[in-house]
Amino acid sequence: MTRNFRWMAGLLVVASLAVAVPMATGQTSTKTPIKHVVIIFQENESFDHYFGSYPSAKNPPGETRFIARPNTPSVNGLNHGLLTRNPNGTGSQPFRLDPSQNYTCDQTHNYTPEQQAFDAGLMDKFPQFTGKACSATTYPSLAQYGAGVVMGYYDGNTTTALWNYAQYYAMSDNFHGSTFGPSAVGAINLASGMTGGIDLRADDAYGDLAYDVVNNTVIGDPDPWYEDCISYDHVALGGKNIGDLLNAKGVTWGWFQGGFTPSAPYSPGNPAQCNTTTNRLDGTPEVAYAGYHNPFQFYASTSNPHHIAPASVAEVGNNGPANHIYDLSYFWQAEAAGNLPAVTFLKAARAQDGHPANSSPLDEQGWIVNVINQLQQLPEWSETAVFIAWDDSDGWYDHVIGPILNQSATTDDALSGAGACGSGADSLAGVQGRCGYGPRLPFVVVSQYARENFVGSTVLDQSSITRFIEDNWSLGRIGTGSFDAIAGDVGTLLDFTQKRNVLLILNPSTGQVTGVTE
Repeated sequence: MTRNFRWMAGLLVVASLAVAVPMATGQTSTKTPIKHVVIIFQENESFDHYFGSYPSAKNPPGETRFIARPNTPSVNGLNHGLLTRNPNGTGSQPFRLDPSQNYTCDQTHNYTPEQQAFDAGLMDKFPQFTGKACSATTYPSLAQYGAGVVMGYYDGNTTTALWNYAQYYAMSDNFHGSTFGPSAVGAINLASGMTGGIDLRADDAYGDLAYDVVNNTVIGDPDPWYEDCISYDHVALGGKNIGDLLNAKGVTWGWFQGGFTPSAPYSPGNPAQCNTTTNRLDGTPEVAYAGYHNPFQFYASTSNPHHIAPASVAEVGNNGPANHIYDLSYFWQAEAAGNLPAVTFLKAARAQDGHPANSSPLDEQGWIVNVINQLQQLPEWSETAVFIAWDDSDGWYDHVIGPILNQSATTDDALSGAGACGSGADSLAGVQGRCGYGPRLPFVVVSQYARENFVGSTVLDQSSITRFIEDNWSLGRIGTGSFDAIAGDVGTLLDFTQKRNVLLILNPSTGQVTGVTE
């Protein structure tokens, strides 16, 4: 099969499928009209940090304007006394960050400090435990706040695109990390809902394993065992993930990540190197790839440790040398060739992933908008749902504690006292070190089946995305203590009784609406 002359991001692409690869079957058999799910998985933002004042933006002169549509619902945000009578104390009240402050330093977002900041639900110790002062040299406008910078939030003059997606589609104000903890934890919870069950392969060459693992459970940011491009200690996980379930049913899928193509290829005795850089909007180069952001590399069954490229574009989404793990560029090649997988995980290069210190909301905005603008041009768009989610909160202030559905009692727990997250009785599998739900995170659904200008408050977590995939393709559950067993339904943000023929095109630089058809 050949599909020629397909427009891709303003460029004419000629794609040819020249090599035959056994194709997966079963991907069109779904319980809903959704035949394609695209998960855009970003980095390190709390709900209040991005949506705390939604839908009210300050709109000062010179900044990108945002005016909410009529009848826009409110969210459980900061506009109900928390801006002036915040429990974090005098000098640590929430404050607005403007677009010129889009670059900030990274805050503390580890398993224990996050619980300490929550203070048994009082939500009053963020500057003490997750706040981190920004350097006056690098961030001159932020240094004045000290650790209180953790209380900063953006409004629709900076996070304009996300607010506009929420205007025309659906968002949740009750979506949480499955557990407390940083990026690797969130990524693993997306892939399997299970951070416990580390197998015997664990390397402590860098001396950090004690910070990353407790009671055989990942609570930090180790690198994956099945990964050439490592920077830290690395561990392997047993058990299954959503990729295993998709493979068992012959459903096409792939994880696509910026910088996955190695800067120096693997050869026997020489691991692949991943030193490719991409530039931020301000011109700063950032190493593109981070191994611990890639959850499928923790599992032998779904890993591509040597970063082997697919044999052809026809392999993308199917079994082959790349084993479903690809550079981000292969998603666009597959899309141009009419080979869109049923389930797609997209991970931006680090300069565009939104992570403080190496990216920003404006870098992130440009990348997300370009992706969604392009997806809307596909013939498959009418049967596609895009889930925009984040891996952790970065420690940024959020005033909501989610339900603690899984308790824990390890030396690293601190939610309800030293060594305690509740009574310590893990309700799922008896695995310690999985205190959760964790911090509240943004979550936006873009689809012609998304409810219009809708805010959902059903309790959701990262494994809710996993559960939707399981249910839509009748995959069954991961089991062995996965959070998928108790996850809320993201389908509450969708309405399958009607499809809205809406196309929303945004400006990637400003996030403003440039075209909308309904």
